Amino acid sequence: MDFQPMSEEKMEEMLDRAARRGARQALAELGLHDSQAVVDINEMRSLLTAWRETRRAVWATVVKAITVGILGFIGAAVWMYGGK
Repeated sequence: MDFQPMSEEKMEEMLDRAARRGARQALAELGLHDSQAVVDINEMRSLLTAWRETRRAVWATVVKAITVGILGFIGAAVWMYGGK
């Protein structure tokens, strides 16, 4: 049997077809293979953005609450012991 080396163009074409097929299969397994996929991805991005903003806001609120608590404690201590 005589084997001839594959041309670079043919190899790239085969790799491109395999990559496209793999991408289609991966999207199908995720349920992102139809025309509604763009809407679904945009909704997921929107939800992720909302989650990140909410997480940031919760942390900011926790830090503010701790700060107000500490300052309130200091203020109460000064008020209680400051009059003597």
